[in-house]
Amino acid sequence: MDRLDALRAFALAVDRGSLSAAARQLARSPASITRAIAALEDRLGTALLVRTTRSLKLTAAGERFLPTARRVLDELDEAEAATTAAERRPHGVLALTAPVTFGALHVRPIVEAYLAAHADVRVRLLLLDRVVNLVDEGVDIAVRIAHLPDSALIAMQVGTVRRLLVASPAYLARHGRPKQPADLAAHRCISSIGLTPSETWTFRKGRAIHVRVAPVLAVNHAESAIRAATAAAGITCALSYQVADQLARGTLVRLLPGFEPPPVPVQLVFPASSQRTAKVRAFVELATPRLRAALTA
Repeated sequence: MDRLDALRAFALAVDRGSLSAAARQLARSPASITRAIAALEDRLGTALLVRTTRSLKLTAAGERFLPTARRVLDELDEAEAATTAAERRPHGVLALTAPVTFGALHVRPIVEAYLAAHADVRVRLLLLDRVVNLVDEGVDIAVRIAHLPDSALIAMQVGTVRRLLVASPAYLARHGRPKQPADLAAHRCISSIGLTPSETWTFRKGRAIHVRVAPVLAVNHAESAIRAATAAAGITCALSYQVADQLARGTLVRLLPGFEPPPVPVQLVFPASSQRTAKVRAFVELATPRLRAALTA
């Protein structure tokens, strides 16, 4: 037993009235308690206790030393309690990444609520349409819209999104509505490079259906492709969360719903070590129900 354990054994022996009672309290053997107090007395160069077969009695030195021992133990307990409370309270910098459009629409409001709830936390929000290596880039948690390979990362699914085909009512009034994927070959298509990087668009109805298109516009910014489609420039593919407002307002129309690819999971991803930190646990607890509500709306 170290010095602090010896102090605790000494104080407990006095409080409980015997070495055996102190041993039971500390889950130690009576012999180890005896040795610890003896070592403490050796360091101090004086006896602290008078031991009899039936009781313990403090010596004069023991009476003087006991208040000091109690103060040291109390201060240690207070320091441990304060440290534990601090670790349970979110604090420090939370590094978070999410896709650009999804992050702006759904993650940023959650971050604002998180900051309002936790005054001791700062957030570094990286909105990037690329996969960030969480460990190498020092990121605590990521929002990923993808099927993820097996890894040491923890993934928590909070919903799904679909890849939709959309066009404006004005475009459809002028060019007609496609009835099946093959009809797209005769339409003006807008390619969002991050979502449809090639000129072959894939659909599914029991099997994969590949359609060759000739985009009149290819753009590397999803919002720009959506705005072009809203302005009747053509038909584009978009993720469901990207066009939810336009579909609700009727400025865009969903096409070929029976041929859409399977939904893609939206997941919160973080290293196992991050899960133990209060700042990550608090963010996950706040974000999970909000994202699930948003993705099922």
